[in-house]
Amino acid sequence: MNRKLTLLLLVTLALLVLGACAGGYYVQVPPPPPRYGVVGYAPGPGFVWVDGFWDWRGGNWFWVGGSWRRPPSPRAVWVPHRWVQYGHRYRLVRGYWRR
Repeated sequence: MNRKLTLLLLVTLALLVLGACAGGYYVQVPPPPPRYGVVGYAPGPGFVWVDGFWDWRGGNWFWVGGSWRRPPSPRAVWVPHRWVQYGHRYRLVRGYWRR
């Protein structure tokens, strides 16, 4: 019996870890429209503006403001955060640098 319980716990832990690695959660409420504003000047050569996005925190929408970032390599392109609809739910696909 102890062996079965240990196996069950290991499988459950593995599923939780893999789910966390997938990096996503679903919400029932669509995100508000994006906010727009003045971007200003880059702090130096090679910086790229990364737009802000709506995040779901504590059961409410929270605006994460944009920022200037330096790409990890000269040819890297920023792919922005986006919310993708799956039926009646929405899932955040986090932004990343594409090389």
